[in-house]
Amino acid sequence: MKSTVNVSIIIVSFNTKDLLRACLAAVAAGEVIVVDNGSSDGSVEMVKKEFPGVTLIANSQNRGFAAANNQGLKRARGRYMLLLNSDTEVPPGAIGEVTRFMDEHPDIGVTGAKLMLPNGRMDPACHRGFPTPWAAVAYFTGFEKAFPHSRFFGEYHQGYKTMNEPHQIDSPSGAFYFVRREVYESVGPLDEDYFMYGEDLDWSYRIKQKGWKIYFYPRVTVLHHKKQSGRASTDPALRKQTQQYFYDTMKLFYKKHYSHRYSWLVTKLVELGIGLRASL
Repeated sequence: MKSTVNVSIIIVSFNTKDLLRACLAAVAAGEVIVVDNGSSDGSVEMVKKEFPGVTLIANSQNRGFAAANNQGLKRARGRYMLLLNSDTEVPPGAIGEVTRFMDEHPDIGVTGAKLMLPNGRMDPACHRGFPTPWAAVAYFTGFEKAFPHSRFFGEYHQGYKTMNEPHQIDSPSGAFYFVRREVYESVGPLDEDYFMYGEDLDWSYRIKQKGWKIYFYPRVTVLHHKKQSGRASTDPALRKQTQQYFYDTMKLFYKKHYSHRYSWLVTKLVELGIGLRASL
């Protein structure tokens, strides 16, 4: 049966009750699915009490970002699905604007908004190229930062592109990931081998392999508080754990998508580099 829902919004939550409340207040109209990953801060009770129209999936433990989003995707009925972080604030009309853009461009499979950090800077994760070995080297050695508008050094965050007009990128951030249903049905769900971080890059890689375009749409800006469920946590143990996920993700992405394209020497150097970076 053809869905009558335009956009299904899927929000994964983990101990971000106050941010989740603000996020839901902005998007609670339409089909909204919250997947809570075992929060202990009263998030589940808050959603039940204050947003009874929201579909709530309450996990008893933290299943990870990819697995939780997949739970929401299975329940979604929309022509489009929006993966939205609980630490974002979406302005009025933004989702409708992206929907119109996608309707006008049926060859685009995914669109990401321009994410802005609280300090007024753009979140670079919303505008990425794939992390090839060279792109990763240029980023981690600081050459990308030193030459932010260089195509040679800036392949990861692609700062050489015009940030005020829509254009193709390799991947937006999973914090605002607007995907067409046909894409989800043809490519499949997020890879649950990624517990946290990198699942958006992996999905984008597979989506582009199927021939879909992925766009950055800066005419819609969304506030992103960022890292609130992980590396910006006040819990030192959680910060350490999520930092490890961050580097494990790099190894997994390289092994899955690049190891067969490069020599054993390059692979060993990549593994060494990731290990050294993780130890710093």
